[in-house]
Amino acid sequence: MLIQVSYNDDRYDYVKDFMLEPLIKSGAITRFRRRSGWVRIGVDPVRAQRNTTYSGEERRTGTA
Repeated sequence: MLIQVSYNDDRYDYVKDFMLEPLIKSGAITRFRRRSGWVRIGVDPVRAQRNTTYSGEERRTGTA
């Protein structure tokens, strides 16, 4: 999937979806486009990275 992005120097490009998070973290882009419109980095809410480790009690007991 390609996502439209706007770089800090006002250039526009399309990048693959897996590149979006590294571009946001590096500060290389100022905004990206969703179906609902442009998302401004640092202004609009961006989906937070999920925590993949579970710290709760293990409820699966191995019974099938």
